[in-house]
Amino acid sequence: MQTFLDVKLNKDITKALNELGFIKPTPIQSKTIPLLMDSDQDLIGSAQTGTGKTAAFGIPSIHLTDLADKKTQTLILCPTRELCMQITSDLKKYAKYVNKIGIVPVYGGTRIETQIRALNRGAQIVIGTPGRTKDLIKRKKLLLGRVERVVLDEADEMLSMGFKEDLDFILSKASGQNQKLLFSATMPKKVTSIIKEYMNNPVTVAVDPINTAATNVSHMYYMVQAKDRYEVVKRIADINPNIYGIVFCRTRRETKDVSNRLMVDGYNADALHGDLSQGQRDDVMNRFRKAQLQILVATDVASRGLDVNNLSHIINYNLPDDPEIYTHRSGRTGRAGRKGISIVIIHSRETRRLKDIERISGISFSKELVPTGDDICKKQLYALIDKIKNIEVDNEKIEPFLSTINEKLEGLDREELVKHFVSAEFNRFISYYKNARDVNISGKNSTRNKNDRKPGRNRDRNRKGFTRFYINLGSKNRINPVGLIGIINESLDSGDVEIGKIEIMKTFSFFEIDSSVSDKLIDSLNGTKFNRVNVKVEVSREAPNSKKTKSNRSFYKKDRPKKNRWRRAGSQKRSRRKKN
Repeated sequence: MQTFLDVKLNKDITKALNELGFIKPTPIQSKTIPLLMDSDQDLIGSAQTGTGKTAAFGIPSIHLTDLADKKTQTLILCPTRELCMQITSDLKKYAKYVNKIGIVPVYGGTRIETQIRALNRGAQIVIGTPGRTKDLIKRKKLLLGRVERVVLDEADEMLSMGFKEDLDFILSKASGQNQKLLFSATMPKKVTSIIKEYMNNPVTVAVDPINTAATNVSHMYYMVQAKDRYEVVKRIADINPNIYGIVFCRTRRETKDVSNRLMVDGYNADALHGDLSQGQRDDVMNRFRKAQLQILVATDVASRGLDVNNLSHIINYNLPDDPEIYTHRSGRTGRAGRKGISIVIIHSRETRRLKDIERISGISFSKELVPTGDDICKKQLYALIDKIKNIEVDNEKIEPFLSTINEKLEGLDREELVKHFVSAEFNRFISYYKNARDVNISGKNSTRNKNDRKPGRNRDRNRKGFTRFYINLGSKNRINPVGLIGIINESLDSGDVEIGKIEIMKTFSFFEIDSSVSDKLIDSLNGTKFNRVNVKVEVSREAPNSKKTKSNRSFYKKDRPKKNRWRRAGSQKRSRRKKN
């Protein structure tokens, strides 16, 4: 498939694609579309974010829709409402001239009654998030009896967010002779389990090696103290006057803090996180897409569905907990043949995690020095001069004021005039960076934990300066490492606390944290609620990687279902009655 004309698409779809400038398909589109047009075989699509997956499954879904039948024929599942809305918007563009087709998004955070009315009017294609889709199926408002294809978009992300049970429910209700399409940038064990259980002899279409980053993205890192990370973000923005990028943070609180500080300091920035209303999120995303914002500060989940091709920079305010997430982040720049830069801000203890990303993603980071005040002043000055030199002058508008301007500037020669003009525009940078300190730290001089250097049993013990905690939340509570870190950071009202090893069990978890904040963590986190569960956290008495021994069995007793204890209490009462 060299062009979209090579497949016999509905002429109304072809007309819309021509208007959108769709002439030559992307690799994933050229391999997927012909297969879906001619076959009902299950398909696994392995491709990174931004490779054109939506059109790959969306265009055939529209073409194959029976417009005379108002029942749902295609169900598309995706992890977030932002991505749900983005897919809906794209599909409506492809179906612009297709009459009597119903394309309906269903997602949480908005009135379900409105979505039910849209389904009742006819929805041949439904795009939904797992939670809301499951709810509508249970209410018998979304009927899957006539579904011919089910699409799982960004399956790895849905599973990492804890939607496994919802997906199992939906796929069990959609079981039958329908075609299943799974698109994922990575293939963790949970994704392969979905493939084995619900897909029948699927064909695999891979256009990029899994877990590899874009080749036209430069990867670099700055090593600084955690408290200097915001200063680094400012210097990156100042040394790149035309920056257009995303700053990724771990938590909502950190996202709000960084974006607020940037806006107060005069930068063209805003935030995207889960605490925003849908209207606020749409406003921020639209302004960023139109480049009315230069810097967007976002969490990974909130940025899903934000499709922008010409980003210059990705800034990792801190390393993601999963190395595969870094690939997703960095893949948002360097698109459409452009060059991109992905920057990671780390401290000395994170070099090993950086090596893990290099090993898994097949990339290489270069260590760079944070720009100095002199570097930034020079760059800003020359950028200002270029801007003045290249600005278009409207003589008609300026001419009436020239005589008065010349009078006011009388007595200043050319050199003095340049100095006055530059100072008026440039004094802010000169005064701020006049005595700017060097925030770089050297990996050679940094302190390193002895346990990190010695192999053997020491590696399994608590690291020096860290305390190991037990918390009564696990995968059953839809907790993953990212979510647990968010809970910890929000309870401490800080994103700078160093967190060590995390182990997620079914009904509880263990984690390591800087010992200096142990008491504060216990006081602030105990008694709070997460998904209607009263959170309990305490110092772990169990050694890492140990089995259930007599000394630590008390931990596991706490997580036994309460009904067992009620049964034991009931049997004890009955035995006392018999004695009496």
